[in-house]
Amino acid sequence: MAKKRRPQTKAATPPAADGAIPVVGAREPCPCGSGRRYKACHGRAAAHAGTELVQRPFEGLPGEADWVALRELVPAATVELTLKDGLPEGVPSVTLATVLPMAWPALRRDNGAVLLGLQNDTATGDLSRDLADTLLRALRAEPGTPVAAGRAAADGPRLQDLLDPAAPFTPVVHQGFEFWVENAENASAEVAASLDRANAAAIPTERLSGVGAAYWCETPEKNHLRWVMTHPEEKLLDALARLYVAGAASLGEGTRLVGSFRAHGLTVPVWDLPRSMRAQDVEKPAAAFAEQLAAALAQDAPLTAEERRARGGLTSRQVTLN
Repeated sequence: MAKKRRPQTKAATPPAADGAIPVVGAREPCPCGSGRRYKACHGRAAAHAGTELVQRPFEGLPGEADWVALRELVPAATVELTLKDGLPEGVPSVTLATVLPMAWPALRRDNGAVLLGLQNDTATGDLSRDLADTLLRALRAEPGTPVAAGRAAADGPRLQDLLDPAAPFTPVVHQGFEFWVENAENASAEVAASLDRANAAAIPTERLSGVGAAYWCETPEKNHLRWVMTHPEEKLLDALARLYVAGAASLGEGTRLVGSFRAHGLTVPVWDLPRSMRAQDVEKPAAAFAEQLAAALAQDAPLTAEERRARGGLTSRQVTLN
């Protein structure tokens, strides 16, 4: 269930002439020169200024559950984004990426294409607004340049204002970070070494095709299925407890529902899987479980004593990532 630590932004610029403190990575030295990390110095005030925490920043976007999965679970993935007003002149495409080289918030390629990084620290409590601000700055950036971290205006647009709500959101999971460069086979020795390090740290992950926002991953001791669900949390936990007591909460022999966590307002049940169980082996059991879950969600009778105990066990192991 553990996820890898995200890379932090590398910018460490001195204070601006007007005394404003730039936004840098949370663990970087604060630009004010105090010697403390940014998150323990000026970042503390910045994180609480202007905007309150938005519990479900991706609510209303197509593929909300996959947005959460790419933000919290998936090492390497991309999604082609469609803007409401179309692409500006000179921008052939806009692509969401889980992470970019040097943890850049965004990158404007030499050909004008935009890559928007999802797994970066942001400056306010509204991740959607911060990402929208980065996207707009990337669209204006000079080709061939990365986009630095910034702070979105409290009344600035959100992703929901910029992205076409009718466009599909279809993640492509990669087993490495070759999408960082346009011609990986011709990359310099330095870039190739960086890619090798990033690829070595990535947990092998695949997205199931038969159900939404369910991601298989391989770890040294066991495999897991982590399934982001948009059902209301209380009803979902009740339904999982009913299935657990009925002996219908597993995904086959040797699998076990071990708990769940919250991420960006959604609940993510997690199953342990045998090391021999690959992503394709989980497809049919996951589809069957989805049908059983739908039936359990439709029930409104009070939980039995045994089901309440099972629910308590699930909630006692629940953690929140954001």
